Amino acid sequence: MDDNLESVLTAVGPRLRTLRRQREITLTSLSEATGISVSTLSRLESGQRRPTLELLLPLARAYGVQIDELVGAPPTGDPRVHLRPVNLNGMTLVPLTRRAGGLQAYKMLIPAARPTTVPEPKTHEGYEWLYVLSGRLRLVLGDQDLVLVPGEAAEFDTRVPHWFASADSTPVEVLSLFGRQGERAHVRARSLP
Repeated sequence: MDDNLESVLTAVGPRLRTLRRQREITLTSLSEATGISVSTLSRLESGQRRPTLELLLPLARAYGVQIDELVGAPPTGDPRVHLRPVNLNGMTLVPLTRRAGGLQAYKMLIPAARPTTVPEPKTHEGYEWLYVLSGRLRLVLGDQDLVLVPGEAAEFDTRVPHWFASADSTPVEVLSLFGRQGERAHVRARSLP
């Protein structure tokens, strides 16, 4: 087999595992969404099973990505990101980056808060940066309870217990940069002459 083809096929498993972990999806729930057995999914991710079109099509559909992204196909020259919203925990996430792994950018649409909403802070590996586009965002971070308004940003280590939602009866739009391995967002501005 061609060495290049072999390396592409070998990289599919780790890419699938990274994508599933980024989306915080269990093998069981992915199995239910795709109709692929948990053992087959596990073997695909570990590289013990070769990916086939019959396996990759339902996975691409479940993740809302193109098969090219699952196999790491070279870019075709079109720099546009084709937005494919994903619903997660009542929020709509619109991925703004195409590659699995590394720093990820999302636009999040968070519905209006319910009057009985009680924060349930969670922790996980990573680092997050949030920027409020519209609405008011309630951010519980450790022992702080903050409200961010349009134009405000927050950044934090996601190992600190955190939770966020709309701060009131209106939806909120947020830009998020997230790095699972703790990558921090670096903004560099060139000074004008």
